[in-house]
Amino acid sequence: MMNMVSDDEEKVVAGGQEEQHQEGSTMEIGWPTDVRHVAHVTFDRFHGFRGVPAELMMHAQEEEDDEDLAMVMINKAPSASKTVFGVSTESMQCSYDARGNSIPTILLQMQRRLYDNGGLAVEGIFRITADGNQENQLREHLNAGVVPANVDVHCLAGLIKAWFRELPGGVLDSLPADEVTRCQTEEDCARLCAKKLPASKAALLDWAVNLMADVAEQEKNNKMSTRNVAMVFAPNMTQALDPLTALKYAVQIMNFLNMLIETTIKQRKRSHHHSASSLRASSPI
Repeated sequence: MMNMVSDDEEKVVAGGQEEQHQEGSTMEIGWPTDVRHVAHVTFDRFHGFRGVPAELMMHAQEEEDDEDLAMVMINKAPSASKTVFGVSTESMQCSYDARGNSIPTILLQMQRRLYDNGGLAVEGIFRITADGNQENQLREHLNAGVVPANVDVHCLAGLIKAWFRELPGGVLDSLPADEVTRCQTEEDCARLCAKKLPASKAALLDWAVNLMADVAEQEKNNKMSTRNVAMVFAPNMTQALDPLTALKYAVQIMNFLNMLIETTIKQRKRSHHHSASSLRASSPI
């Protein structure tokens, strides 16, 4: 049996096919014209932005009342992004600490300001929560690479912890949780870190543990023992998605950090004793 289609129906069908064809077509976008290569700007992890055009430098100085701050924001930008929080260390300006670790420069500046302002001896340092508004204001300064001289030490300490808490991947996330749990001695902790931690995370951990040891050595003044310091830092060193898992794992991380801090303090005492013995041996009788 044959289907008879009228001329009007054929036109409707043909029109529908034509509309579908038009709807399926894409608009062609031409290549850009009148393009001028002004400059090739790169971000150097140890020197900040390089190759910034002179006119942009002048514009930044006009926008910023403090000319020195404007220069810092461009030449010595702490990060390739607009913030120093929540970004990888690969995109941050770094410097070497006294132990040869490559550490984000802004962290070293925060540490120096904390020490210079007597923060290590302040009771409850890294435990007491600072004012939220003050922290937000300080974040803005830190994002510009500036650590104010009169900053509140509790605010500074809180943002050091926040920096680790917001770090993508977490410092200790490379360590298998079951292996962390099995660590019973200081040697176990050291071996696990050497085996599993990437170099960049190992450097951050070493810096952080030495900072915690500096705090714990002032326990007589700040009331922060090795365990207390480990307790306040532990939740900031990993990024578990499940809150319950994070809470349980934080206890293991606390014990892990506590052993590392105690090891560091013991090594310092041995080194100091060895240096003192060598000095006495070399002194004339």
